[in-house]
Amino acid sequence: MKIRKMTLFKLGLTAVLVYLCIYYWPGVSGFLGTLLGALSSLFVGCAIAFIVNILMSFYEKHFFRKHPTKVTQKIKRPLCLTLAFLSVIVILGAVIGLVVPEFINCITTLFSQIPAVVKDLSQNELVMQYVPESVLDAIVNLDWSQYVSKAIDFIQSGITDTFNFVVSTVSTVFSVLSSIVFGGMFAIYILAGKERLGRQINMLMDTYLKPKWTEKVRYVKDVLNTSFRNYVIGQCMEAFILGALCTIGMLVFDFPYATMIGAMVAVTALIPILGAYISAIVGAFMILTVSPIKAVLFVLFIVVLQQIEGNLIYPRVVGNTINLPGIWVLAAVTVGGGLFGIPGMMIFVPLVSAIYRMLKEDVARRGLKKAAVAGNVEAEALPDNDDHVEKE
Repeated sequence: MKIRKMTLFKLGLTAVLVYLCIYYWPGVSGFLGTLLGALSSLFVGCAIAFIVNILMSFYEKHFFRKHPTKVTQKIKRPLCLTLAFLSVIVILGAVIGLVVPEFINCITTLFSQIPAVVKDLSQNELVMQYVPESVLDAIVNLDWSQYVSKAIDFIQSGITDTFNFVVSTVSTVFSVLSSIVFGGMFAIYILAGKERLGRQINMLMDTYLKPKWTEKVRYVKDVLNTSFRNYVIGQCMEAFILGALCTIGMLVFDFPYATMIGAMVAVTALIPILGAYISAIVGAFMILTVSPIKAVLFVLFIVVLQQIEGNLIYPRVVGNTINLPGIWVLAAVTVGGGLFGIPGMMIFVPLVSAIYRMLKEDVARRGLKKAAVAGNVEAEALPDNDDHVEKE
């Protein structure tokens, strides 16, 4: 077999590049980090465009469908794009408006009840038996109002510091605000001309890739798009249903913070597996400030609700859309969370679902080929019945 000069040149160039990357790895890694930081706004824009496109496609499918005219066709895309962005902003604003003020109010209530609890404990016979009287007097005589105000200020500043920390660490080069602004602008351009962009990408693939590779790339793209789209739609539907059921149940059983905890349950439901535990712990902690008995009953209520969600809602709403067995969902959540935290959990589930589907289809296709080859061999090995009869 002859080896062409171009093949030798490619192998040599690849070996040299690999050697340079290994030898100058600190500089290469720094350059890659800077490059990824510079492209972070584009990645954010693609993520925003993907999510907003689901709503925009829904609006375009149902608006101006009966009486299409030239005017309606011109304003259809800008109108649906604006409505999709407004929908996302309104939903996020409503959730933040429901959760954050009630959570601060709950913390304030908790700290305001500390003096009364400490006083009751100091007068308890069991506590007085084992705790020195001087320690009890020092605790009771503390200026709790001063400490409560400091604690509230600390919590408020802590929330602000946490927000600032998130804003400053999302991107290595740009802040979150600039990433969102530029990402949103990039998403608008993508969504406004997505058909033209699709045609350009297809033209590039048809020009520079072999037909076999072009077909494979389009197949992978379609599988990933379907998997992520179905996952987002399924998770949002499941979160809405779970949040509504939680709110209705809490109102029926007269639990405090019903709307706030219901909204929190809906948001945390977007996090696979761990979301239920987060909402249960935070919700029970908040209800504990009002009534310890109701906090225990709330935990039981959440356990029952999670059983209903896991056995009835999730398999029918989300399970049928991602078609991924539970063991692989758990594996995706574990690996994704270990690598990238909560965003990794949410990304790895549809990603593993897409890989699972492609592997399943490839295994089935290879199995059919092997069965067909085996069938042909067996057919050739069998004697011809007509010739056998003639010989007899």
